[in-house]
Amino acid sequence: MKSTIYFLIISAVLLLSCQEKQQSTTKTDCKSTYFDYSNSDDQITGGIKMIPIETPKGTFNVWTKRVGNNPKMKVLLLHGGPGGTHEAFENFDGYLPNAEIEYIYYDQLDSYYSDKPNDSTLWTIPHFVEEVEQVRKALNLNKDNFYLLGQSWGGILAMEYALKYQDNIKGLIISNMMASIPEYEKYTEVLGAQLPPDVYKEIKDFEAKGDFANPKYTELVTNYYYTEHILRKPLNQWPEFVSRAFNHLNPNIYIYMQGYSEFGVTGNATLKGWDISNRLKELTVPTLMIGGKYDTMDPKYMEWMGTQVQQGRSLTANAGHISQYDDPQSYFSGLIKFIKDVDGDDF
Repeated sequence: MKSTIYFLIISAVLLLSCQEKQQSTTKTDCKSTYFDYSNSDDQITGGIKMIPIETPKGTFNVWTKRVGNNPKMKVLLLHGGPGGTHEAFENFDGYLPNAEIEYIYYDQLDSYYSDKPNDSTLWTIPHFVEEVEQVRKALNLNKDNFYLLGQSWGGILAMEYALKYQDNIKGLIISNMMASIPEYEKYTEVLGAQLPPDVYKEIKDFEAKGDFANPKYTELVTNYYYTEHILRKPLNQWPEFVSRAFNHLNPNIYIYMQGYSEFGVTGNATLKGWDISNRLKELTVPTLMIGGKYDTMDPKYMEWMGTQVQQGRSLTANAGHISQYDDPQSYFSGLIKFIKDVDGDDF
């Protein structure tokens, strides 16, 4: 009798072990289709598509590049500037593929990889909103899979797009951008007062004289302000992809819309006075607000924004303005969790 019991126990253990091996083999043999570009119209270009954009001044092409393949989670990335490039997002390659989230790089019109008509009549928020909508249609993004992420100026564009077209969006991410330029400028003064007094005074003197093109002004803002609040490392330690993005910045559109630096909206730049803070309550889509503890954008204000939309969440990284590099652990874990929560109806 005892030997029979031992036999049954050993048989059960062996059976269980065999089942576990079969399950393990099944998981190993299951090939992910995330990087499968076969039978797609962008396979031959490695995911790159030049998308025609119709404007009152003619049709121009903008550059996009798809990374990955996921029919349920597709993130369109709106870069900063204005006049910046997708390159500031390049470290997304180290994080989103692990979560099998598809994402699309995109250079807006007049940015480095796209056409450059250099026509200031196209440098308006309404133009860029309609440009994003044309890109969405061309890429077949819809309310069942479309996540829109905008950083800095891209955050302004994402908010404006969502206010007009939120029925097309599944989830919205506003990264490092306040909903009010006047409030942003007030916070710039708070951060400016933390600089060495002689440096802050010299910066303000240059601005009072309108001497923004003075190399000394650029040197002071870059060496003292950017290394504390844009990306928190000495300039010679900034990652290559970020330096490349700055080198590829289109100064014409940047100065026209933002001004001469990230130290507030300077001169008569067209973004001055922009404010949609009283319209945040109109946003009904699930929304994630990402701020940085040391950002040029007030992190407390970013948290407040998360309470104003109808379905909001906020994340504050231990970072400056380029939070995805300063604190990638917090940034990407929060971003991925948001996307997967929304996809799984757990938001």
